[in-house]
Amino acid sequence: MTIGQTSEAQSRYNRGRLMTWAAYASVFAGSLLTVIKLIAFVFTGSVALLTSLIDSLIDVVASLINMFAVKQSLIPADDEHRFGHGKVESLAGLAQAAFIFGSVLFILFEAVNKLVNPVKVEHGMLGIGVMLISIVVTITLVLFQRHVIRKTGSVAISADSVHYASDLWFNISVIVAIVLSYYFDFILADPVIALGIAVYIIYNAWRIAMTCLDQLMDRELPDEDRENIRQIALAHSDVKDVHGLRSRASGQDIFIQLHLEMDHKLDLETAHAIALDVEEKICAAYPNADIIIHQDPDTEKNKG
Repeated sequence: MTIGQTSEAQSRYNRGRLMTWAAYASVFAGSLLTVIKLIAFVFTGSVALLTSLIDSLIDVVASLINMFAVKQSLIPADDEHRFGHGKVESLAGLAQAAFIFGSVLFILFEAVNKLVNPVKVEHGMLGIGVMLISIVVTITLVLFQRHVIRKTGSVAISADSVHYASDLWFNISVIVAIVLSYYFDFILADPVIALGIAVYIIYNAWRIAMTCLDQLMDRELPDEDRENIRQIALAHSDVKDVHGLRSRASGQDIFIQLHLEMDHKLDLETAHAIALDVEEKICAAYPNADIIIHQDPDTEKNKG
């Protein structure tokens, strides 16, 4: 194993360890929030708090799915999966989205029921206290998740983080609902805000589903990344042009293919050295990339 391969293996191990810790942290945080919100709902009867409870339960299930997906995605490529197991993250994200859509139906049912049969929230201070604790726990988890996402680019952790980031507004909304209902006798505020939260959850679930579908359908990397890859290649003085650039993402891995046009008088060994240098520079910018470069003479006109 070369020094470069050893460094990449170590980098992959570090990314995997961060992703695993993030998955464990999500399960723990979600479980803690579910328990305390369940207790608070029993005493308050707030439907907005119920929506938050159900959302936390969704987060626990989603985080458990993520934990499984992360473990599977980190399995190295084998004879039957030459491109690795990264797409299991996208499959897990779709499962999360489907589960979220189904759970929101229950929230909508309860909110409509409370609109028709309004009930005043009880033990308002208990509900507010629980939501403040939820905010602190959620902020801590989201900050850690975002650190992991910056280091790994994990789709599964990104999808999980969307849940918890939206929970911050979620929790604030629940506090507003409890205050209006308990202290100002605006009873309908509780179910109305619950309906708004349900719509917001649906929107986030849709975003998660679209991100996962993009990966499963091998959608190209964003235009800015593609242009950055082109500029890195063209920065080499011996590269005349770049064409046939193709890219896709699979979990934390990126796959890039491109053609380099070089002076047709160059010998094969020199052309290979140039391609290797370009590959190393692209890898420096995208450490989790698997790159294939084809060398073309500058007389080649078949550009893809």
